[in-house]
Amino acid sequence: MAKGNTSDGRTRSSVQIFIVAGLCCFFYILGAWQRSGFGKGDSIALEITKSGAECGVIQNLSFDTHHGGDAGSIAESESQTMVFKPCNPRYTDYTPCQDQKRAMTFPRNDMIYRERHCPPEEEKLHCLIPAPKGYVTPFPWPKSRDFVPYANAPYKSLTVEKAIQNWIQYEGNVFRFPGGGTQFPQGADKYIDQLASVIPIKNGTVRTALDTGCGVASLGAYLWSRNVIAMSFAPRDSHEAQVQFALERGVPAVIGVLGTIKLPYPSRAFDMAHCSRCLIPWGANGGIYLMEVDRVLRPGGYWVLSGPPINWKANYRSWQRPREELEQEQRNIEETAKLLCWEKKYEKGEIAVWQKRVNAESCRSRQATLCNSADPDDAWYKTMETCVTPYPEVNSPDEVAGGELKPFPARLHSVPPRISSGSVPGVSVEDYEEDNKTWRKHVNAYKKINKLLDTGRYRNIMDMNAGLGSFAAAIHSPKLWVMNVMPTIAEKNTLSIIFERGLIGIYHDWCEAFSTYPRTYDLIHANGVFSLYKDKCNAEDILLEMDRILRPEGAVIFRDEVDTLIKVKKIIGGMRWDTKMVDHEDGPLVPEKILVAVKQYWVADGNSTSIQ
Repeated sequence: MAKGNTSDGRTRSSVQIFIVAGLCCFFYILGAWQRSGFGKGDSIALEITKSGAECGVIQNLSFDTHHGGDAGSIAESESQTMVFKPCNPRYTDYTPCQDQKRAMTFPRNDMIYRERHCPPEEEKLHCLIPAPKGYVTPFPWPKSRDFVPYANAPYKSLTVEKAIQNWIQYEGNVFRFPGGGTQFPQGADKYIDQLASVIPIKNGTVRTALDTGCGVASLGAYLWSRNVIAMSFAPRDSHEAQVQFALERGVPAVIGVLGTIKLPYPSRAFDMAHCSRCLIPWGANGGIYLMEVDRVLRPGGYWVLSGPPINWKANYRSWQRPREELEQEQRNIEETAKLLCWEKKYEKGEIAVWQKRVNAESCRSRQATLCNSADPDDAWYKTMETCVTPYPEVNSPDEVAGGELKPFPARLHSVPPRISSGSVPGVSVEDYEEDNKTWRKHVNAYKKINKLLDTGRYRNIMDMNAGLGSFAAAIHSPKLWVMNVMPTIAEKNTLSIIFERGLIGIYHDWCEAFSTYPRTYDLIHANGVFSLYKDKCNAEDILLEMDRILRPEGAVIFRDEVDTLIKVKKIIGGMRWDTKMVDHEDGPLVPEKILVAVKQYWVADGNSTSIQ
């Protein structure tokens, strides 16, 4: 009996040890699972993880375009709380912060009424902006440069108003853009050739350009083939849909105006600024508009003025303006340029070109009032001032203030001068190089998720929280461009670094609507946006704004913590988007996840497709 009891005791001890060991393993695995984010209840991410080792590849979410189709069911999230209904078709081209009706309630002096005036909370729309009936995906670049489907922007007024200037022509079911402009009826290419005889456009020295009062952005469209990227802007005014046409063509543009508020760009951002009969009164208000151009123009950069009042003696009759008025306007411009210490490099016909000095050493004698702002990059909703932005200090007469940039494309990956000089607090050379490495890895993962990223399917891309611009650098291609948005509440203001890389961007607060028309971006990248704006404003409002600016069948890539993405997916469930959650490329134990989405095709008459 003693032997039997001993044997039973050993058996019980072995079982107990086995149970304890098993429980330890179980709780260890459970803890790792919860830390990974899967413990927060996202079944889609779990299913993708189960499906195989290459968890970033999505098998059943289509990124292809379909243009139309019969009414279909709306894919609804299991956790949705509400379904957003379509807005009234009259809102098809609604621009919340440049609404025409609201604009007319503001003063007309100094173009105040054309500036941003966003709706108060109680007037915000909580519905989905419909596409116009017949809407189709724009033509791929470069065909889109010359042709835009009529149904996408059905406005013929410019074909009449600008008929003799070769802006735009209506042919069948498309608009054709011959490449002309008010100052270049023979075509933008010939005009750019003339500018290139003075300005170093060919060798990559000039990479970023600002086109003020851009019309349909033909200058920007044709500069692209010269490896120059232009940020074009024009107000939403009587020339209906100028900026909309530009973006339909695949050319970077925003709704904007030089009025009383600073341009939403950092100082020393652009290699060239351009005005072709842009109707900005450069000689007025003490030269304040030229002073703002000077703020955003890089040392050594160029300013081009084409049209009135240049060569007014030969043209005042055809312009139907008094000689004395034009003479005074040109005198004011010349005096302001002298005050800014710009050097006039060229004047022929109706074109004049000035160059900004590379530093202030040759300008010591000028009687200019210098701005005393501690941060010349602080521009969001800041009033323009009649003062000159100081140059950064230099150590020799030939040194470029702020640092010399390499020609593009070398400057895309070289260390920007603002980083190497330590001008941006908290960003070191090592941080910059590591950021580039990280985003190359992220973009490679995105290309596995969406195999159309490299094909030209997405031309107009927006990065809602651009950081150092490393996403745009990693995805860089002649087939696409990226609008790098710097949130005004970001911990570090790095938009100046983005421009020094030869990329473009803009300041913006995502609690408000973006300065663009509906359906103007093919792909939106939202890295950490909803964590950044947590408790700042409504996630629902940000998502509805993303829906407004995203084309039907456009794609969105969210990257954020899993609990944040679950909340985002809950709202998206009622927005006519199809979604999938994907693991971080480093595996399921990383709490950061990727949520990919495709906006369904539907138009104002009710047609909808759900991509299953």
